[in-house]
Amino acid sequence: MPQTLVLTGDVNLMNVTDPAVPFRLVAPLLRQADAVFSNLECCLYDPPGGHAVESEGFYAPAGPGGETLKLAGIHAVGNANNVNYGESAIRSSNRRLDEIGVAHCGSGANRAEALKPAIIERSGLRYGFLQRTSVYWPTNHEAGPKSAGVAVIKGHTAYQLPLHKTRPELPPCNRPGLPPVILTWADPEYLGWFKDDIGALRKQCDVLVASCHWGLHEEVLQYMTEIAHAAIDAGADAVIGHGPHFSLPVEAYRGKPIFYGLGNFSFHTGHGARRHGNWIGMLARLAFEEGGMARAAFRFVRHNERNETVLCAMKNEQEMLGRITTSSAATGTRIEIEDDEAVLQLRE
Repeated sequence: MPQTLVLTGDVNLMNVTDPAVPFRLVAPLLRQADAVFSNLECCLYDPPGGHAVESEGFYAPAGPGGETLKLAGIHAVGNANNVNYGESAIRSSNRRLDEIGVAHCGSGANRAEALKPAIIERSGLRYGFLQRTSVYWPTNHEAGPKSAGVAVIKGHTAYQLPLHKTRPELPPCNRPGLPPVILTWADPEYLGWFKDDIGALRKQCDVLVASCHWGLHEEVLQYMTEIAHAAIDAGADAVIGHGPHFSLPVEAYRGKPIFYGLGNFSFHTGHGARRHGNWIGMLARLAFEEGGMARAAFRFVRHNERNETVLCAMKNEQEMLGRITTSSAATGTRIEIEDDEAVLQLRE
């Protein structure tokens, strides 16, 4: 019988007081899965003296936040991102995750701890997860040899003067004001370390997921594709992305799925205490048989006024489905619809 792994986007539990509310409507689906992994876009931390919303860091109440994850049936989380911030917050949040038995990766009391994978055994399979962020703060946020922080893959940006015509709608470069060509790439040293870590984890698990916090708005930038392809080349079974809060294209690369952006899964309050509004996210579901991955699919989720995550009927999300289908086709990836799921054609 196939084993099922569910992967979700951002989980931010700020201002949650009733742990039963956020995942009440999706918990039955999550509990049907053999394993569930999410990006934890907050720290489970009660700061002494409170926390100003203008300050960096998303802090969810540790008690209700932890209970929410338990009630949802989430088995592991990644917390390498820009809002898992501050030594006390990171240390306290990881202690809370240990208390409730949720495996975690991507941050720690030092670099060695932050780089460690999360490994869980479910239904006879060992699942391994690694998370890195390319979106983080320049001061005291990357984990150091003796300092708490997050695990990162450093990225670079260059702005190139276009000396030739780049798009049909743009004139040639013979006048002021033309936009530059923006180039991005992963730092070779950091990317090499990431591939080494995937290779080491590959020997310890049956299913390996690389989770990446990256992106800018709705673009899939060059460095994102570079990291994703390198992860699969190094041995990952799947790559998931998160960070921009948008649902992004998918790609079938060497028969393995890449979800460039799963968007939000539970996200009520963001920066400056602003509500995130009527977002749409993606829930990915992977099925594994003895011979490897048998199926990779996703469906859409939204949230309602009560801050409950809601599963969407595909017939009601044709606009978003069309956008993702078209943008994914640019990578050579075909999608077919089965009921309320969009299924990636991994092998043509």
